Amino acid sequence: MRRFSAAVITTVLLAATAVACGDDSGSGSSNPQAALQVVATTTVVADFARVIGGDRVGVYGVLKPNVDAHDYEPSPADLNAMKKAKVIVTNGIGLEEWLEDTISSSNTSATVVDTSEGITLREGGHEHGDEDHDPHIWHDPKNAKIMVANIAKAFAAADPAGAATYEKNLAAYTVELDALDAELVKTFGALTNKKLVTNHDAFGYLVGAYDLEFVGSIIPSFDTSAELSAADLKDLVAAIKGEGVKAVFSESSLPAKTAKTIADEAGVKVVAGDDALYGDGLGTASSDGGTYLKMMRHNATTIAKNLA
Repeated sequence: MRRFSAAVITTVLLAATAVACGDDSGSGSSNPQAALQVVATTTVVADFARVIGGDRVGVYGVLKPNVDAHDYEPSPADLNAMKKAKVIVTNGIGLEEWLEDTISSSNTSATVVDTSEGITLREGGHEHGDEDHDPHIWHDPKNAKIMVANIAKAFAAADPAGAATYEKNLAAYTVELDALDAELVKTFGALTNKKLVTNHDAFGYLVGAYDLEFVGSIIPSFDTSAELSAADLKDLVAAIKGEGVKAVFSESSLPAKTAKTIADEAGVKVVAGDDALYGDGLGTASSDGGTYLKMMRHNATTIAKNLA
């Protein structure tokens, strides 16, 4: 896990204190007047928190759309929000490499919820955080059901008066997640070519859930900060050519330049721009990745269209 120097932490804490003294309105929260104030680390868990919390919860999202979760440094506003929060919702499994130091520096008394609790994790190499497991758990809707159940349980414990509301919202959203799963089974089941190449290894849970075939990634790691190897890229081009891969999929939070180069060398198309996949989080509110449900449908539709 990344460690911040004492000077950096002191500077951020002083700035956070200034923010706290100058503004006690809960700026940045989706509902500053709500009794239960929540900080959510990633865009995905922030979306889940808003769905489960409804009007009873104010959600402050740390990561913004299309920001790489692997390479982030906290702002004074982040620390201030954590200090005020009653619940901090995290993805877990080492995705938020900066989280432990940030929580410690904020002096928060909030309950920290690891939404990955109870999920069967995919094993593999990861250069930071949890070295043995893939943190991109939300790409399987069945895992998302566990994540939102963990959130609902934590909200009910922090706000017992709202327990019935959280349970109702959970039940309704679970129906939507089941419907999404059924859609994806149908979408991917219709493909005869299921060979997938992406920017980095972020889609392992999607691959496992829907019997896709992961050929490789440009960054051969769960972590986007991993070093690129010329030999790895050469091998990937050979695999694309040899296995009949139809496309290389770029991701919204990563530059598409290398993906385009690999695709050109292999003689296949690159999927980028508005069609790029959402690997590490959601997109802007108006985009095809504005919510978890929209993001999953965008990814599935884009993959199916380009592999058909």
